[in-house]
Amino acid sequence: MFQILAPALVVLSPASQSPPNPEWNCDEPEQQQEMNWCAAKDYAAVDKEMNNQWAKTSATMKARDASMKDYLPEGDGRPGYFESLLEAQRAWLKYRDAHCRVDGFTARGGSLEPLLVATCKAGLTEARTKELADLANSPE
Repeated sequence: MFQILAPALVVLSPASQSPPNPEWNCDEPEQQQEMNWCAAKDYAAVDKEMNNQWAKTSATMKARDASMKDYLPEGDGRPGYFESLLEAQRAWLKYRDAHCRVDGFTARGGSLEPLLVATCKAGLTEARTKELADLANSPE
């Protein structure tokens, strides 16, 4: 179930460590590498929040599926809450990554590209986290 989120975590693991240069300061970054590292660190934080929300929302959707099983008409082969959520999340992850790759093309191959991509991913991930929370809190 959580395999869909694993690739993002692998990419982010370096960002969660100490900065390569102990003088780097994310409050006032000065060098491009420092800015890139800070942006990756910010993205890692919001990605972690989304993964936490994913766990809550998927649990809610599974509970809704369980509560609905006795009320569904026989032969209704349509996907349920969780299966639909999982499909949507997989599609969203592909969208986010492709969209932010395009966003980074402004500085393609340059030292600014990682900052643009990480900033884009952070913004879209924050918005998706809110969407997931709204789904979990919506009435059945």
